[in-house]
Amino acid sequence: MKTRRRPAFGVLIYFAIAFGLGAYFTFAAVQGDYGLFRRAEIESGEAELRKQLAVLDAQVARMENLTRRLSDTYLDLDLLDQQARDVLGMLRADEIVIR
Repeated sequence: MKTRRRPAFGVLIYFAIAFGLGAYFTFAAVQGDYGLFRRAEIESGEAELRKQLAVLDAQVARMENLTRRLSDTYLDLDLLDQQARDVLGMLRADEIVIR
C-alpha cells in the first residue's frame, strides 16, 4: 500500500510569513521614520545647526563687547566718537568727505 505524501503547505506558509515580516522590519530599520537614513539626515542637520550656533555666539559676543564698551562703568571714547558720527552724521573740522 502506497501512501501519498501531501505537500507541506503549512511549512511553506510559515516561511512566507517569516520572510515577509523580516523584509518589512529590515525595510523599516533602514527607510522608516527612525531608520538609518533618517538618522543620517538628522546628524547632518545637527552639524549645520552647530555651525549656525557658532556664528550666532560670535555675533552675541561682539555685541556684548560693544555694549560693555559703551556702558557707564567703562566708556571707550573711540567707540563713542564712531557711534556719534554714524548716528548724527557729524564730522571733525580736519576731515575731508569723499562721496
